[in-house]
Amino acid sequence: MRVLFLFLDGVGLGIDDPSLNPFARASLPNLTGLLAGRRLLAASTPAQTDRASLLALDACLGVPGLPQSATGQAVLLTGRNIPAEIGYHYGPKPDKATAATLEDGGIFGALTRAGKRAALINAYPAGYFHGIHSGRRLYSSIPLAITKAGLALRSADDLMMGKAISADFTGQGWHERLGHSEIPLLSPQQAGQRLANLSVGLDFAFFEYWLTDYAGHGQDMDAAVRLLEQFDSVLGGLLSAWDDENGLVLLTSDHGNLEDVSTRRHTASPVPLLLVGNARAREKFSGLKDLTGVAPTILEILR
Repeated sequence: MRVLFLFLDGVGLGIDDPSLNPFARASLPNLTGLLAGRRLLAASTPAQTDRASLLALDACLGVPGLPQSATGQAVLLTGRNIPAEIGYHYGPKPDKATAATLEDGGIFGALTRAGKRAALINAYPAGYFHGIHSGRRLYSSIPLAITKAGLALRSADDLMMGKAISADFTGQGWHERLGHSEIPLLSPQQAGQRLANLSVGLDFAFFEYWLTDYAGHGQDMDAAVRLLEQFDSVLGGLLSAWDDENGLVLLTSDHGNLEDVSTRRHTASPVPLLLVGNARAREKFSGLKDLTGVAPTILEILR
């Protein structure tokens, strides 16, 4: 059994209102096909089809205030109610208290110590590493957990060799913003197939997609719809290459945002837990109510 964790930052389950919620407006044939015609909305949960399951998870965790990225991601990585432990939601980057909860590498560390193969399959440019080493940039929770687990972040060289994937899926950002015209461009469908291929040989592959949170903060409905429609094409490529019997795709988020473009703030909406693939593995998640259950259930499946 292998698990591919697709982390979409800032994606909540909103209402069926196309004036507010890009998930209610965008054309997402692969996602709605998985869910037997349902959209990724609060009213669609719970849902169960032959290939997929959809649940709603609480991201507020009984702590006042709106959930934030650093603590929400730390919960997904550890299975602990970090906001309750430290007394507040925090983000976007971990403060000292949040970082301390990731000292053992979270789920990446637990799997590595158990002899499992785990990796973050995003590619990072040289400027990112320089910023970290110079102290001008801080790790977010996910790469922090990777490094604390003793694992390496993947680089431009890995991307060139097809051993990693760009944060925007296609690599267009490496051309337009980073000046790396040598990086091969992928179609969204090819990017989805690469996600599937990169998980082969790993017990646990993790991909971080933060553009959804940026789009939510930007409050641009048209841009959000374009982003989601590109992601749906990526999902189509992934589904065409995924081996359901021997693997599980897990998609979830740390907090709401993109599902309500009327505000640039995070929301208190529940977040989706979309599971695709092995039916026995999907059943293990059936009773989950909040973010704390995700990491322990993955560890149970992979032990």
